[in-house]
Amino acid sequence: MKKLISAALAAAVVMGAVATSASDAEARRGRGVGLGVAAGIIGLGILGAAAAANAGPRYYYRGGGCYPGPRQCYRTGGNCWYNRFGEYVCSRGRTVCNRPMICP
Repeated sequence: MKKLISAALAAAVVMGAVATSASDAEARRGRGVGLGVAAGIIGLGILGAAAAANAGPRYYYRGGGCYPGPRQCYRTGGNCWYNRFGEYVCSRGRTVCNRPMICP
């Protein structure tokens, strides 16, 4: 994600440099409006990427406390085997999932 944001920021800097180096004498309405729209789209894209990077569950614990680890699932009961296609197949039983606590 950091590489994507860095590339987007570099593109925004380049677009800004191109916009400032454009001749203002001939740019009446069309060119200025187009550059403004392009800059707005790039800016909103960067803001959207930054917001998406901060979305989702984040666990911040102070003082070396415990936090939930990755989800782990396994099958209990029933019979499991490999079929003729090489797939692992289980009959009956049930799938149990848990998130073990990680304590540093």
